[in-house]
Amino acid sequence: MAENIDVVVIGGGYAGVMAANRLTQRDDVTVTLINPRRTFVERIRLHQLVGGSDDAVVDYAKILADRVRLTVDTVTRIDAAGRHVELASGGTVGYDYLIYAVGSGSADPQVPGAAEHAHPLAGLEEAERLRPVIAGAPASAAVSVVGAGPAGIETAAELAEEGRTVTLVCGGVLGPYLHPRGRRAVAGRLARLGVTVLDGPDTRVTEVTRETVRLADGRELPSEVTVWTAGFGVPDLAARSGLSTDALGRLRTDETLTSVDDPRIVAAGDSAAPSDLPLRQGCQSAVQLGPQAAETVLSRITGERPAPIGVGFAGQCLSLGRRFGVFQFSRRNDRAVSLYLGGRLGGRVKEVVCRSTVWQLAYEARKPGVRTWWSKDGKRAELLRAKQAEAPGTAGRAA
Repeated sequence: MAENIDVVVIGGGYAGVMAANRLTQRDDVTVTLINPRRTFVERIRLHQLVGGSDDAVVDYAKILADRVRLTVDTVTRIDAAGRHVELASGGTVGYDYLIYAVGSGSADPQVPGAAEHAHPLAGLEEAERLRPVIAGAPASAAVSVVGAGPAGIETAAELAEEGRTVTLVCGGVLGPYLHPRGRRAVAGRLARLGVTVLDGPDTRVTEVTRETVRLADGRELPSEVTVWTAGFGVPDLAARSGLSTDALGRLRTDETLTSVDDPRIVAAGDSAAPSDLPLRQGCQSAVQLGPQAAETVLSRITGERPAPIGVGFAGQCLSLGRRFGVFQFSRRNDRAVSLYLGGRLGGRVKEVVCRSTVWQLAYEARKPGVRTWWSKDGKRAELLRAKQAEAPGTAGRAA
């Protein structure tokens, strides 16, 4: 009888759950998912938690295959040589293969006063701490949202729809990903909600105090509640464990998502940097990279050559309150195009995307490996060739 193979997945987000579920295709693989929480976090709904319209969590029983063993704990170190991980509880878990899917979180703002006086919004606990702050603030309180990516735009709209006085401080362009047509639609809806949008290079935040936000152009904005959504960071677990990372701390891998240091460690999601050409962080890439990381492990188990990653994008969807939204279409290589859906139709599409993402996790749990939904970007190979031509050997191995 064949020996059982132990695979540990670190991180129970979109990528980790997809990877864990996909691994259950083989009966001789034991899958352990290690996650610090007992429930799955819908990060794409955190702005709703802050606004009070959703709790942004899903029971793992609904989306995780029965054969996946959930361990609620935090990994403090990966011992690659000894093939085990060390847990905050004091125990260890051994593995034959490891999938590194620790995700991302709030980045250190490195702006004076921001750590002390601003409220980050990249994780469940941060959103749960912010909700009572918002609820307890006077109706007339000035609220500043710093950062004009999806989290900032959606949070500003959510709070403005509640009747809050909201200023969105972009620090640059509103919705940098968006095509100008989509950006105008977002700006128009924010204006109708009463959100004051401050954009341009002079709106970079230089200091946060208990009651103000100071900008690069010298303006001082009143702000009784400051929400910080600018930038993401990744956990430093890989670096602390002696594994190679990029400048942001993401695990460096080749095009099969295999660590450049260890063929038994594979990465997926926001914490992966394949060939030093990482993909846009978010659930859209995570739900694709998770299964591909699992397929790399399954290929190595059978002695086959793992396939290189193939990821394709459809665009970016934004909720602008509970009934309105914008879906910005893109090419498969993640470049926004002029086409978008706005208004109530955009809002309905956004909600369908949120629900279908959870459905996709659950479907993979029931029928692992049965379907692949995504069309792939054919231009990534060109980018890799160009990168290798500029600096041979820097794009990672392709084994």
